[in-house]
Formats: sequence, structure tokens, C-alpha cells
Amino acid sequence: MSGSHGGGRRPPGESLGRRNRVSGDDPAAQKAQNAEAPEIPNLIGRIRALFAPHARKLIVTVILVLISAGLSVLPPLLIQRAFDQGLFPPSGGPNLQRLTVLVALMIAAYLTTALLGVWQTWLTATVGNSVMGELRVRLFTHLQAMELSFFTRTKTGVIQSRLQNDVGGVASVLTNTVSSVLGNAVTVIAAFVAMLLLNWQLAIVAVILMPILVFAQRRVGQVRARIAGKTQESLSDMTAITQETLSVSGILLSKSFTRQKAEIARYSLENDNQVHLQVSQQMSGQWFFAMVSIFLSSIPAIVYLVAGLLLTNGATDITAGTVVAFTTVQARLLFPLLGLMRVALDLQTSSALFARIFQYLDLTPAISDAPDARPVPAVTGRVQFDAVTFAYPDADVDARPTLDAVSFTIEPGAFAAFVGPSGAGKTTVSYLIPRFYEATGGRVLFSGVDVRDLEQESLVSHIGIVSQETYLFHATIAENLRYAKPEATDAELEIAARAANIHNTIASFPAGYDTVVGERGYRLSGGEKQRVAIARVLLKNPEVLILDEATSALDAISERVVQAALDTASRGRTTIAIAHRLSTIVTADVIFVVDRGRVVESGTHSQLVAAGGTYAELYAEQVPAPLPEQAREL
Repeated sequence: MSGSHGGGRRPPGESLGRRNRVSGDDPAAQKAQNAEAPEIPNLIGRIRALFAPHARKLIVTVILVLISAGLSVLPPLLIQRAFDQGLFPPSGGPNLQRLTVLVALMIAAYLTTALLGVWQTWLTATVGNSVMGELRVRLFTHLQAMELSFFTRTKTGVIQSRLQNDVGGVASVLTNTVSSVLGNAVTVIAAFVAMLLLNWQLAIVAVILMPILVFAQRRVGQVRARIAGKTQESLSDMTAITQETLSVSGILLSKSFTRQKAEIARYSLENDNQVHLQVSQQMSGQWFFAMVSIFLSSIPAIVYLVAGLLLTNGATDITAGTVVAFTTVQARLLFPLLGLMRVALDLQTSSALFARIFQYLDLTPAISDAPDARPVPAVTGRVQFDAVTFAYPDADVDARPTLDAVSFTIEPGAFAAFVGPSGAGKTTVSYLIPRFYEATGGRVLFSGVDVRDLEQESLVSHIGIVSQETYLFHATIAENLRYAKPEATDAELEIAARAANIHNTIASFPAGYDTVVGERGYRLSGGEKQRVAIARVLLKNPEVLILDEATSALDAISERVVQAALDTASRGRTTIAIAHRLSTIVTADVIFVVDRGRVVESGTHSQLVAAGGTYAELYAEQVPAPLPEQAREL
């Protein structure tokens, strides 16, 4: 959900009243921001750079376009010759020999143009779709590098819309722009030259109103670009609604609160807005194109009238073949000219989509490897916090930090637990160790090295995490397990599953390890999902294991089974448990009590109970008071 941390949970120590309403958290502000295309420096140059790797195919395309465009104006010139030299020669009757040659040349020109067109279409389709695919992968890759806080403040549907709707929205432009611009431009220029060669007076009549059309086209393009931005933002909202309400969790929520009608109304409202925007986008400029079409279609009639006036006044020696050829050239000018204007409009419209894509590509990850970052040199499993202070990026600047000068050391192989009131900062500790968030002060050390000096991929490869909110893909159990180790054998899967106390359960399913778990693993029980997640971590075999309230959402029976699996998983490796139920960590080597962002106590269970401090109070709240003697006798 937008504005949340930690997979939908609000970060410890953060209250809703203390948060800034940044653009990513304010839907109205975000909508207004996205509807207006962002300003991207050198946008045209960056779009052009997308095609640079395909320069060879583009050069061939340009050559084909130039040849095709040149051939397209040859038939009208041959038509003039056919009329004046073949059908109606000055010497008398038709010259069939001359006419046959001219007709053959016309057919050859049409055939060559068609064949070149097929080749050109394949090239442009290949280049356009390749660029689109590369752009989509590039955007996906960049998003993978973004820090966790970016995803906690941005709706998943909005991110999906950038990948699907925005990139898909420019597909036709990427596919058709090169050939359309070049082909139509050359055709228009060649046709105009041919018209000048045929009769310069008629050429002036045919193009006199062109500047007015160009100006009108620019105005229409600006309107369509604004509508395109609003249309894509509406698509983002629809994608977000679909992702939120049609997921398993969303459906369960809407059914539980009988909110289906409300969700349908919300979707219908945005759908109506989308329909209105789509109609507006398609209708914008239609009156303009209708007027252009009427104007260009009327030119032949005007040409006939002007030719008649010129012949009447003796101002020209124009022939019938010239008039027919001229109107044929002018007719061939209609579609290329309309095509150029439409491409110009499409380019203006797609610029908003390109700008939105580049806006995401220009995001700088808040957490990245330092230039001299190195792999973990020697993994010992020691974890240290040295006066670590941390505040979430969107917290008020004057608010109390989530962690305040926290220091502790967890020795290799030790079982350490963090307990404390809700919102104290326990989960935040688990975020800072793998560097999902960056400490704002102090140092976090892994195996004696500041995590900022380590390659994050190397760091995380030595850490396994089991959280309360287990995430399983809509795939088989085996595929979910192999997410940790793709090359794992079936025997390795079974060993990990047995260690997690889940093998017998899996074996009881008709499809065994090929059982599909369903969306987010909803075909499994909570305890089964959690044990599959533990088996997945065991397959990774990390030196440090982080357990973030891994059993807090389970019933007592499932908790005992999962806890036994966790005990096996933690054996022989440094284990850090974020615990709500204190009964799960009484055997820990050291327990750190966190309250209001500080470590206020540390020690073993017996030491902390004897001290009578915060831990003793928490433990007393969870342990039932002994029954009175009379009640026990009864």
C-alpha cells in the first residue's frame, strides 16, 4: 500500500500523525503531477539515443524509404507521357509501342515499391519492438535497484502502469515513426518538385494554404499531448485499483466488509473517466483533419478551374496529360501529408509518455554500492551497531528518530532477540542489517566491516530473512523453494523441507513438490506457508538468520511446529529474532529490550526477569497469573 513500510506494515516508531505528506503519498498531488508531463532535459536527444544500437538497420530502412518515395512519384510522370505520347500523340492515333513501354514501367514501379515496402515494414517492426523491449527491461532493471522506501510510498499499480501502459503507449511511435517521417517527407518533397516541373502556377495554387495547416497542426498537437498525460494517469489508477482489489488479499477484504459494490463503483467511475479521455484523445484534431482532407480533396477541382482560366487567357500551353498527371501527383500528396501531420501529433502525444518513462529512469537509488565497495571479506556472522541513529525518509525533521544512538554486538553463532512495545524500532533493526535502509548516523557492521563498504549483493547473500508476512509466488512448491537456489536438486529440496518440518505435509499432497500454492500461497495454511519459507531460507544456507515475528500470526499448534523448524534453522548460525511472543525467545543467548528507539536493557531471560524492568513487565503481561489455591483445588 502506498505510504506504508515493511510490506504493508507501518514502520516501528512511526505514527501517522508524524508523517509528511510527500508527493508519493498524496494521491491528488500525484495525479496532478503525472497528468502534466515532467520536464526532461534533452528529451528528443534521449529518444534518439534509444535507436543508436540499431543504426545499421535504420540506415537500410532510410535507403529503402528514399527509394520507395522516389518511385512513388514516378508513375504520375509516366502517366503524363502515356497521355501525351501514347494515347494522344501530336502525330495522330495512339502509339501502342510507346504506350506499352510506359505501362510496363508503371507496373514495374508499383511492384518494386510493394516489395520494398514489405522489407521496410519488417525492418521498422524489428527495430521499433526491439527498442520498446529494451526500454521495458531497462526500466524494470532500474526499478529493481531502487531502495525499499520507494516501493513503500508508491502504489504497485502505478509502477505496473509505467512498465505496461507507458512503454506500450509509445510502441506504435517507435515502430512507425522512422519510416513514416522519412517516407512521407520524401514523398511530399518529391511530389512538390514533380508539381513544379509539371506546372509552377498550379503548384502555387496547390500549396498556398499549407502554412496555415502546419500552424493548426501544432495547436492540435499540444492539446493531444495534455490529454495523453491525463489518459495514462487514469490508466495508472485503473491498474492500481485492479491490483489492489482483485488480488487474493483484496478480494478477501472486500468480501469481508461487503464492499464489492463500492469497489465496483470506484472502478466504474475511473473507467468512465478513462472512456471520456480516450474519446477526447481520439476526437482531438478530427475537425482539423476533416478540414485538411476537404481542402486537399478540393484541390483537383480548383486545379481544373485554374487550368481552364490559364488556357482561356493563353497564359500557358498546358496539356491534358499535364493536368491528369498533376492531379495524380496532388492525390498522392494527400496521404503522405496527412501522415506527416499525424506523426507530428503522435510525437507530441508520445513525448508525455517518454517523459514519464525517463522520469523513472532518472530516479537515483538512495542506497547503492560505493565505488570501492567490496564483497564480504571473511564471514564471521558478527553483527554490530555502533551508535546507530535512523529516521525514515518521510518522517518529520523534528520528530524523534526511530532509532536513537543504538549500540550492541551479537557474537557469531549467538541467538539474539529484540523485544519491546509496538513501534519501539525492533523491525527497523532488521532492515538496517542487510542495508534495506541506510543508517542516518553511526555504523552498522557485518563481520567487522561497515555495511556501506560492502557490495550489497554480497552482504545480502549471507543473510536469510523469515518475516511474519510470508510471500510465495503463484507457482509450485519446488519453484518457490528454488527461488533461493535455482540449481538445487530434488534431494536438496527434501533435506531443506525435512529440516523445516514440512516434507511430510508436502508428500501428502497429490502432486507433492509440484503442488501449485496459489496466489501468495493462499492454498496453504499459515503454518505451512511459514515452514515453506523456512525451507527456502535453509536452502540458501546463510550465515546470519533474521526472524521478524515469524510466528506471531500463527495459532498455538502451528506456532510450536514452526518454532521447532526455526530452532533447527537457527542452529549453527547467528540468529536475530524480532519477537512479540516472549515465550519463543526465553532460551536466547542475549535479549535486547528496545523502547522508543533505544536499547534500554539487555541480558538473558532470567537476568532480565530478575531485574524487574521493562522486560519483566512485558513478560508478566504475557504469562498467565497463577491461580489462587482454592481455585486450583476446585
